[in-house]
Amino acid sequence: MLKKLSKGFVSCIVFMALMQRAGFSAFAQHPNAKLTDTAGKKGIPNDTDTARTDEPDQKNNAAGISTVLIAGDKNAFFDKVAHYTYIVKNPTDDPQTGTVSCQVTTETGKVLTSNSVKVDIAKKTTGTYTFDIPQSKPGFYKINFMVNVSDYDDTTLRVFGIRPGQIRSQYPKPADFEQFWADTKSQLATIPGNFKVTHMPEMDSKFRRVYSVEMQSFDNITIHAWMTLPVTPDKNKKFSVLLGLPGYQVDLYPIMGRDDDLAIITVDVRGQGRSRGIINTRKDEFIFFRCEDRNRYVMRGVIMDCVRAVDFIFSQSNLKHDNILATGGSMGGFLSIALASLDKRVTICSSQNPILCDIHNLQGEVKWPITSFEKYVVTKPGLTMDKVMKNMEYFDTKNFATNLTCSTIMGIGLLDPYAPPNNEYAAFNNIPGKKRILVFKDLGHEVTETYKNLEGRWLRDTFGLF
Repeated sequence: MLKKLSKGFVSCIVFMALMQRAGFSAFAQHPNAKLTDTAGKKGIPNDTDTARTDEPDQKNNAAGISTVLIAGDKNAFFDKVAHYTYIVKNPTDDPQTGTVSCQVTTETGKVLTSNSVKVDIAKKTTGTYTFDIPQSKPGFYKINFMVNVSDYDDTTLRVFGIRPGQIRSQYPKPADFEQFWADTKSQLATIPGNFKVTHMPEMDSKFRRVYSVEMQSFDNITIHAWMTLPVTPDKNKKFSVLLGLPGYQVDLYPIMGRDDDLAIITVDVRGQGRSRGIINTRKDEFIFFRCEDRNRYVMRGVIMDCVRAVDFIFSQSNLKHDNILATGGSMGGFLSIALASLDKRVTICSSQNPILCDIHNLQGEVKWPITSFEKYVVTKPGLTMDKVMKNMEYFDTKNFATNLTCSTIMGIGLLDPYAPPNNEYAAFNNIPGKKRILVFKDLGHEVTETYKNLEGRWLRDTFGLF
């Protein structure tokens, strides 16, 4: 049975806002979510009532005309035929004539089908229109519903999935992927951590002590982190650890709260926050910094910064070394999977909207980060996008996922313009260990409090916290 959240775990809701904010979208609440697991694997939350999934989408205009969109499956997942009901309500004293139509495209915008019906909605009545959309290939598809009547025009964009559990990338993992990262970790191991912990009493709260952490990481770069510990009279007490990994170009701060059994560590990886140091790029340049060389690409060191943070945890006698949750959103979601894949000391992994999934198939599908790579390539004579994409295979979330054996939860939005669902499922389906995914069918690059509540209960169950 899942334990109740401690009231102090609201700190992790605040944490989600910091981790999720990647410069693209803000934290938002939404009730429509799907909770899916893999045969109810032991050790992963299995309650399905943590999110409401049956509310239709409704829009209104000033004149009172409104639309309601209802998916035939409450989570917009179908076997072979997607089914939708589109309702137009006309409470006015004027009849409404025109068309109701829908258009289905691939995630790259290729039109697959279009349907349109003429409508004549009498005053103070409702028109109901059904659409069946057959699609045989597993994947996610965009669908636009449009109403054009006398006094009202509107478009509703949604995404539906066809057998997403069957999605696989056609791009294999590099043959030397494991060796590349084994060599990288070996290089990190030769660098002493030189951990330095400094109490920051002016930042303390009544319930938590704040510490600034400094450590040496890959390439002998100094990185920084925050650690907050519960105030306790028990000097021998050991704390489970929530390790927070940052979103893209997010400055992190100490995470407070009233949890008396949880240490919270947030890491400013190189090039971000207090760890900018020699890597002090403009925001849009960080993602492609040295991408022409896989050995010097910024994300190689960033991932090792996360491994070094685990080294720090293991250096602290007051932290439980077998109770570590790695969590993050956007770039932090990518980092949580990469870290848990490479470092088996991570106990459980939580990844929200991870970027860089199935990198080759992001081309032609998303603007960021592909356009950033393209802009960089034209400034480097002799460099090609093919070369960059080959290098990026060593930093592809789906390739890290193949070695992810700890229990993992993911959260995604079907309308995500930076981490599209086809790509997210290419990574999720590669995870061989215990896994679960929470799908928000009407959200973009974000998750909600629902996800963090689940994460909190899961953490407390796994770590035996009461």
